[in-house]
Amino acid sequence: MSTSVSAAPPPAPPDPSPPAKSRPPAGPRSGRARAWATRAPLLPALIFLIAVTQLPFVATLFISLFDWNSLNPDARSFSGLSNYGSVFSDADLRDSVFTTMLLTATVVIASVVLGLLLALLLDREFRGRGFVRTLLITPFLLVPVSAALLWKHVLYNPEYGLLNGGWAWFTGLFGVENPSQPDWISDMPLLAVEASLVWQWTPFMMLILLAGLQSRPIDMMEAARLDGANAWQMFAFLTLPHLRRYLELGVLLGSIYIVQNFDAVFTITAGGLGTANLPYTIYQTFYQAHEYGLASAAGVVVVIGTIVIATFALRVVSSLFSEEAKRA
Repeated sequence: MSTSVSAAPPPAPPDPSPPAKSRPPAGPRSGRARAWATRAPLLPALIFLIAVTQLPFVATLFISLFDWNSLNPDARSFSGLSNYGSVFSDADLRDSVFTTMLLTATVVIASVVLGLLLALLLDREFRGRGFVRTLLITPFLLVPVSAALLWKHVLYNPEYGLLNGGWAWFTGLFGVENPSQPDWISDMPLLAVEASLVWQWTPFMMLILLAGLQSRPIDMMEAARLDGANAWQMFAFLTLPHLRRYLELGVLLGSIYIVQNFDAVFTITAGGLGTANLPYTIYQTFYQAHEYGLASAAGVVVVIGTIVIATFALRVVSSLFSEEAKRA
């Protein structure tokens, strides 16, 4: 009878390497140091941004507290908030505020409607769509002063403007010879400024809304089409609710820029005939009346209003990004 004894495995040789030391948890000091090291490359840009934006605003805020006319600088005195009271009580400034609101609302609404129609057109497949898109974007790429000069001299001029030439051709179709040529800027000054701004800002709205149209969920649109929904029902119940955020973004951003518009008013009408908006009135108060304190107070009011609108715009942009992140 044979017995088998199983040999035990030899013991493993000891590991010559020293045991690894566990890293201590990072303390608050090391976390702050890492955060500062990450943000350090951005500090020059941040300092430059503060120097060119915030310091001038602080200086404007300081000047707005003084009764300061540059024609009599020795009579400068601290006036507190009286300049702000003048901003809201002066008849010319009130009229300019109303003109600014009317100009902004008209241009934004017209630009959004036309931009939506053009975005719906470019959302379809057709030959030459890229070329058409480039042509439609071109007005937004022009320098604002150049666009205003184009409308003033090429279109509105009563002697050689294209609008009067087209009017003469149109009336000639009905047998009217030598019709009266309207002076577009004198007869309808505010409408002349609004038309030039609508022409320039419609491409901006079109790009925003086109991005919204191209982000629609395809499966939902196909399901609605298979269920028998017609084009109007798909637009009213699917496309338009999806574009709500993009419409809000376009309205808010357009309002921020058009409230501050100066070029078109200055170039086309020089602020006359009831077209002086708040930026042009501030220009007149500062450079022509030399009332530095009053002009600075009006400028601060414009900046605060713009910040309020921009806050809503940033919230809309943040909600758009969060929706896209959830969808991804």
